[in-house]
Amino acid sequence: MSVLVDLYTRVVLDRPRLTLLIAAVLVAGLAWFIPRFELDASADSLLLENDSDLRYFREMIKRYGSDDYLVVTYTARQDLFNNSTIADLMALRDELRAMENVDEVISMLDVPLIDSPRTTLAALQRQVPTLSDPEVDRELARIELRESPIYSNLLMSADGYTTAVLVRFRADEQLESLQVERDVLRDKLLSQEYSDEEQELEDQLTSRIKELRTLNMDRQRLDIATVREILLKHDSIAEIHLGGLPMIVSDMIDYIRNDIAVFGTGILIFLIVLLSVIFQRPRWVVIPLLCCLTSVLLMAGLLGLLEWRVTIVSSNFVALMLIFSLSLTVHLIQRYRELHADNPSEDQYRLVRSTLRDKALPCVFTAVTTMVGFGSLLVSGIRPVIDFGWMMMIGMIIVLITAFVVFPAALLLLSAGAPRDKGASTRPVTSVFATLVENHAASTTFAFIVLLVVSAAGISRLEVENRFIDYFKENTAIYQGMVTIDQELGGTMPLDIILDADQRFLDGLEAKNDSDLDSEFSDDDFYDVDFDNDFDADFGNELSAAQGATADLGATSYWYNNYRMEKVNEVHEYLDKLPETGKVLSMATTIETLKILNKDETPDTFFLSVLYNRLPENIKSALFDPYMSSDGNQMRLSVRILESDKELRRNQLLIDIRTQLVDVMGFHPDRVHITGMMVLYNNVLQSLYKSQIYTLGVVFIGVMIMFAMLFWSLKIAFIAIVPSFLSVGVVLGSMGLLGISLDIMTITIAAISVGIGVDNSIHYIYRYRQEMQVDGDATAAMHRSHASTGRAMFYTSMIIVAGFSILTLSNFIPSILFGLLTGVAMFMALVANLTVLPLLLKWARVG
Repeated sequence: MSVLVDLYTRVVLDRPRLTLLIAAVLVAGLAWFIPRFELDASADSLLLENDSDLRYFREMIKRYGSDDYLVVTYTARQDLFNNSTIADLMALRDELRAMENVDEVISMLDVPLIDSPRTTLAALQRQVPTLSDPEVDRELARIELRESPIYSNLLMSADGYTTAVLVRFRADEQLESLQVERDVLRDKLLSQEYSDEEQELEDQLTSRIKELRTLNMDRQRLDIATVREILLKHDSIAEIHLGGLPMIVSDMIDYIRNDIAVFGTGILIFLIVLLSVIFQRPRWVVIPLLCCLTSVLLMAGLLGLLEWRVTIVSSNFVALMLIFSLSLTVHLIQRYRELHADNPSEDQYRLVRSTLRDKALPCVFTAVTTMVGFGSLLVSGIRPVIDFGWMMMIGMIIVLITAFVVFPAALLLLSAGAPRDKGASTRPVTSVFATLVENHAASTTFAFIVLLVVSAAGISRLEVENRFIDYFKENTAIYQGMVTIDQELGGTMPLDIILDADQRFLDGLEAKNDSDLDSEFSDDDFYDVDFDNDFDADFGNELSAAQGATADLGATSYWYNNYRMEKVNEVHEYLDKLPETGKVLSMATTIETLKILNKDETPDTFFLSVLYNRLPENIKSALFDPYMSSDGNQMRLSVRILESDKELRRNQLLIDIRTQLVDVMGFHPDRVHITGMMVLYNNVLQSLYKSQIYTLGVVFIGVMIMFAMLFWSLKIAFIAIVPSFLSVGVVLGSMGLLGISLDIMTITIAAISVGIGVDNSIHYIYRYRQEMQVDGDATAAMHRSHASTGRAMFYTSMIIVAGFSILTLSNFIPSILFGLLTGVAMFMALVANLTVLPLLLKWARVG
């Protein structure tokens, strides 16, 4: 240790100009990489690590196509079906189609119309009518689009005033292929360990996936900007809103970029004002800002160098680093001013060296305990939260090094001058807390016990259910687009129900088709297989007919027959009646639509086979391919969830759907799969309870270990954790009482609050023990500690509270809540450290 101290003294204290020059060169070098600093708001960046549901979801996308459309809602200012509106809508569609990266555009102008006027199967084989055709009756088309089982509340609102234009961008086949390859590797890890080669391969795949995803997001952001420029041209003809996941991702990246700029600028302004008011001396404004900016520039450059993308969760890193850097610097300033006041004739070198000697150990431990707080996020299992934890742990190392390099080097270039202790005095404030401790110990203790009981009641009401739409302010494009789609066009959040064929049916089919078994396994044997009780006596005959007539589906189809379609229709009707669901699409919708071709009668198995074999390919691709596998042995029901429904409870809804299909309708559990973005998002939400417990457990254990190492006393370690425990309890209890749910942002508050809050505990206990050595009087030691370290604690806490209040300017509601709740936690930690902590130290006879 003495070697490090000597090296530090020779390099930093003895050569301050050289130290600052080296620091400037290092900042300039890393700043070169700041342009490579990137943002990420993709859906993958907000999902769970190694979620098996995510892999299944990707498999279904590959099979049935993605519902990941950009949705343009178009509400005509005149009649939607008059010539000028139709012409404008056609122009809009064509401009969108002309974009280089657009794969498909679907509008009411392009979808098949079979009842405007009514057509026949033979006529469909010659030509598929659309609204763009002159022979189509527009009034009949209006009725068909409003009432069609497929188009109503999807392409056309129920009132007929709003239509949707769906835009799908080209998929990156290379990215999808690499994701599948990596998922196969990760599946293997569930059952056995990687080899070194496999681990290297996964790292390479992850790196390449990251590169391609970055390119795709950048390209998509440019495409979204182009789409918005196109939409502006049509604003005079219709009221237009933009929605869909691609747009949400693009706008969230803009929010992140704006938040970083606003938070950084706003907090810098706050710091300048507060430091000027508190210290009223230019050096105590310039030096802290120099430390803050140095640490932020170093971190931003490092993120650019490592190509480490910042997500919506970690977008607060600039604000946090500024606040942490200032917190350390203020404690150094306050100690320097005390030493200068006590030793006015001391030279600058000795003052600086004494300041560093007195504050080195508590500052190191405060930085380490803060790192423990962020490190606890690594066990959350949520990718952006884990990245945020790593990012801030590295950031705290940079903050600590910067404070102990830039602060003393810059201060040594200035003369000490005369001691000055002017400015906004906090002695009246800290003395109030000291009086409470001395004269009202019992009532103060009782007040905190009551607060703790109320907090416990609030924590018991804490929930994880929250609506994604509530993450955004009502004036944002994301909110307005989601509301319009929810209310007019069938819902925003996608959910898929996948129904597989009975495995014994497939086993029997495989045996029947095995040429080696033909002589032993006849057709009669196949249809006499003893399936479970949801087969009736007539099903074998129907299936036999379907087998011969639907050869184009592949082998024998399990689902595509009259009997099984009734089961699909039963599931469809159940889903459609749920209050939380909007538009439901499935083969039942397709069959209901195609009844028009069968004189409004439900098609039997033979007619179904004729339809499939004779329908034009573009109708098949639109009405069959998204809802049935190519062999007819798997069905997909596509559901849209009403995200704006205030009664929505995702997890309970998913439980209810599975219970209905398995326990009531009799489907085997292995044949029912529920997937989609809603499932993935729900998985994240449901993991928050466990993650909160894990992170809090890790942070409290880690901080206790830090306290025990610092003070060599388990008793002091238990005492020191109490203020942070109280502040976290108040925050989580307030969330429960106010109905604020846990989310990927607020889950980090507790761990961060502990990490930051214990800083004050360390500084106070360290100073209190020094003061106890003076006269052994606990009350006098408490008063002196309040008047010295207590002042620095008040300064830093108020700066942190004011700094986090800047987050209220965000468009992202979780960031606003994060700022407000973290401010509450810091204020409670300050109050607890100036009241409960000295009481406990006195009662425990800590000296």
